[in-house]
Amino acid sequence: MNRLRTKATVDSRKVLDRLGDMFGLIGGFHTRDAHSPLRTKDEQCNLIRMSAHVLTRHSHTARPALPVLGDMALPLARLHEICGPARRSLAMRVAAATRGPVIWIAPTWLSDRANPDGMLPLVDPGRFIFVSPQRPEDLLWSLEEVLRSGQVPLAVADLPDPPPLTPVRRLHLAAETGAADGAFAPLGLILTPGDGGAPGVETRWHMAPAHSAHHNGWQLERRRARTAPPAAWHLSETNGQWQMAPPHRD
Repeated sequence: MNRLRTKATVDSRKVLDRLGDMFGLIGGFHTRDAHSPLRTKDEQCNLIRMSAHVLTRHSHTARPALPVLGDMALPLARLHEICGPARRSLAMRVAAATRGPVIWIAPTWLSDRANPDGMLPLVDPGRFIFVSPQRPEDLLWSLEEVLRSGQVPLAVADLPDPPPLTPVRRLHLAAETGAADGAFAPLGLILTPGDGGAPGVETRWHMAPAHSAHHNGWQLERRRARTAPPAAWHLSETNGQWQMAPPHRD
C-alpha cells in the first residue's frame, strides 16, 4: 500500500514538474505532502502582522476582474464556482475571455470529458493542457499548485462534489500568491454538479439549457457574489455571437 501511495505521489509530481518545464518555471511547481499540517496560530501570526491601519471605515478598492459576457465579470486571483448542467459550456466562455494557456483538471474516472470538436465553436482547444489525477485528493492539490505558480491566466477543476471551506481558503491564498509572484493574476474555477454549494467562493454561477425550436439558449444565474446581488439572465447564441438579456417571462 505504501509503495502504491509513493508511486502515485511521484507520478503526480512528474506531471506538475513537466508543466513547470513547459511554462519555464525554475524548480517546477512546489510539492506538498497531502498529510502536511496547516500552520499553527503562532506561525500564522509571524507571517501576517496585523496593524491598526488594517481596520478602516473606507471601502476596499474593487479587485480587477475578467469581463466575460455582459454583466458577468470575475474578480481575478480568486476562486469561483460554476454549477448546473451547462457548467462546462460556461467555463469555455470564461476561457475564451482569457489569453494564454488554460489548465483543465479532471479525474481519470470522470465519464463526461471535454471534447475538442465540441469546444471549437467556443474556444481554441489547442490552448488547453489537460491534467487527469488518479486520486481524489490530487484534484484540489493540482489546482492549488497551478494557481500558486501564477503561470496561467485560468485553471479549471472539474470536481465530483463541492469542496469544504478549508480547501477553498487555501485556493484563494494560492491564487493571491500567484498574482503577487507569477506572470498572471490567475483565475480559479471549480465546476460542481447540481446546485453546487462550495462555501467561501468569490462567486457562484449556475447555467442550464433553455433552447427553443429555432435558437440555442441558456438560463444563467448569479447565485452568490461578494459585491453583487443574485440575478438571472437569458443567454442566446446566433451565428457564434452570444447575447445576454433579462430572462423571458411567461
